[in-house]
Amino acid sequence: MPTEPTPATPDLAALKARQRGTWASGDYALIGSTLQIVGESLCEALDLRAGERVLDVASGNGNASLAAARRFATVTSSDYVPELLDQGRLRAEANRLPIRFEVADAEALPFADAHFDVVLSTFGVMFTPDQEKAAAEMRRVCRPGGRIGLANWTPAGFVGQLFKLLGTFLPPPAGVRSPALWGTEERLRELFPGAAVEVTPRIFHFRYRSAAHWLEVFRSYYGPLHKAFQALDPEAQSRLEKGVFDLLGRFDRGGGTGLVVASDYIEAVIRLPHDS
Repeated sequence: MPTEPTPATPDLAALKARQRGTWASGDYALIGSTLQIVGESLCEALDLRAGERVLDVASGNGNASLAAARRFATVTSSDYVPELLDQGRLRAEANRLPIRFEVADAEALPFADAHFDVVLSTFGVMFTPDQEKAAAEMRRVCRPGGRIGLANWTPAGFVGQLFKLLGTFLPPPAGVRSPALWGTEERLRELFPGAAVEVTPRIFHFRYRSAAHWLEVFRSYYGPLHKAFQALDPEAQSRLEKGVFDLLGRFDRGGGTGLVVASDYIEAVIRLPHDS
């Protein structure tokens, strides 16, 4: 009998190094700040209380961190891209919010077991290469009976489809699962077994002057798209641009008065058992 091919084992360390460079390129803070409402909604869904110890994982420039600090929680904001933490620190200072910022890999969090009451992430931890390890780390640092809050793009929504489009030009490494799986209830139940998982469908609207304006901003400042255009030859760049415009047109609800692109995501509240 012919032997089965050995599944490809990705070099996760090299992949994370490339990812770090991708998210540090452009200026994600200009994109991330537009998503602030997502962090506010997630903190409300978690019924966050003043004085609770909160960890924001893969925090980017701090949307959820700021939202939690506004509710007088004790907040630690963590990300493996120092440049993004610097942007979050500037925002916290401008808002006079006391937030601790710490460089940290979501797959190897430098915090003690059961240290936090609430662990959350908005469009961040979903991009980790080793999904099981990242989920296990979030669970480890959250106390028994604590809550984990997530906002994740769905596979069928605009951002999920954007990454699918990018994958047709720059295929992801073999053996790495799609980040968009975090945007499904089934996958979250796999990642957090034994926990109570509550999922609420949400929509975020990207609001720009036009499709050309959206592409100008994202091509310049959004790391994954910025790097994709840099890596492609002119002919492939033209095809990617057309694909992006087609995608924007499919999800646009603006009716000709500005661009209003609806992107589905899920808001998940995961309650850990008291004996975890």
